[in-house]
Amino acid sequence: MAAPEEFDVVVLGMGPGGEVAASRLIDAGLNVAVVERELIGGECAYWACVPSKTLLRPAEVRSEADRAAGVRGAELDWADASDYRDGMIRHLDDAAQVKGYVDQGATVIKEAGRAVGPGRIRAGDRELAARHIIVATGTVPVVPELDGIDEITAWTNRETYTATTLPRRAIVVGGSAVGVETATFLSRFGVEVTLIHRGGSLLSREEPRVGELALKYLRESGIDVRLNASPHRARRDGEDSVLELESGDDDGASVAADVVVFATGRTPRTGGLGLESLGVELGRKGEVVVNRRCRAADGVWAIGDVTGKLPFTHVAKYQGRIVADAILGRGHEARYEGIPRVVFGIPEIAAVGLTEHDAGRRGLATRSVELDVAAALARPWTYERKPEAHLGLLADTDRRVLLGAWAVGPQAGEWIHYAALAIRAEIPLDVLRDQVAQFPTFHEAYLAALEKLEL
Repeated sequence: MAAPEEFDVVVLGMGPGGEVAASRLIDAGLNVAVVERELIGGECAYWACVPSKTLLRPAEVRSEADRAAGVRGAELDWADASDYRDGMIRHLDDAAQVKGYVDQGATVIKEAGRAVGPGRIRAGDRELAARHIIVATGTVPVVPELDGIDEITAWTNRETYTATTLPRRAIVVGGSAVGVETATFLSRFGVEVTLIHRGGSLLSREEPRVGELALKYLRESGIDVRLNASPHRARRDGEDSVLELESGDDDGASVAADVVVFATGRTPRTGGLGLESLGVELGRKGEVVVNRRCRAADGVWAIGDVTGKLPFTHVAKYQGRIVADAILGRGHEARYEGIPRVVFGIPEIAAVGLTEHDAGRRGLATRSVELDVAAALARPWTYERKPEAHLGLLADTDRRVLLGAWAVGPQAGEWIHYAALAIRAEIPLDVLRDQVAQFPTFHEAYLAALEKLEL
């Protein structure tokens, strides 16, 4: 057998985290090989973040036009929107990305890779040796094992966000961020949507009030939301895909549609990668266990969703920086405080830090406040007619700093970063109260909320 090809670093998986790490290491002059079984850019670039936000934007604009004074006649055009989406996802072609890395001096291998021993990766018929291996293989969708599921038209995010033709009716299973965004996108483009969620509230990892507002806005947009309902069997009835439901008020009921979209979570893609040969430990859900510097074993690092830390593209990119710096001798620990979470619904839903439940489990003394932003500020009224926006803050009464925040309203994903920085930097409440926000902006809501927060 030929001797393995020698590299400083092999990156296994080229989603956002892998790309950040690889690019920084290449720029530093290291000999890098990147191994990707599908498309360079990963799930986010082709089947998730980019196409979903691209398609949610025209629906958002239509909603803004309907609510802004002096605007008439805005209409959605699916053909134009999907054509632009296709350009944004590069028509599922990563040739330009491959060429870009080759031109930078990297070795690009478009094969499924697996570890075959310490410092060794096999990709196709090639064997690679490296001082450092970065595992960035992401996740795969979880689809429940339903009796009869093979009989129906079942989609995940991939089929949904690359569709050329939209169905007339769709069932979305799952009430997390992906389910809420997917239901919003489909409904706004004229699809009759039923959202089924097994829990009693949407977005259950956030404050209950956030779930209440999400439910309110989805139902106001015409989406049939069924809480405390789970599919227990699937079947085909002519052209219809049918789910039979159990639990809650819908026990024994059934729902029919053209497609069923499963937004029921994802699991780390670690199976079949041979990671045990690298001395890597896997957690209870199959995630790669890493330390605060994203080190998984001697000479092995892991970044992104495969670590099970926080399943966000911005976290994967952050971990990519952490690992690249560690390999280059500039190591520092990752910190996960103050990382924002955004659901790109209509309106946007954003949160950061701890919930009251989280804080209670840690034994922290807290006080919270909710602000009706439209009742307190001018900006919502200059932005739209009959505005609705809400901001919630959670403070540590002993240390007098913010612990958490949530916002529901126009562009909430932008103004949540005020709280994100405050939480991460542990800025004292007195300093936040003394900050001067531009008038008129949604950022002014923080001062109004802080003045209501009596400590």
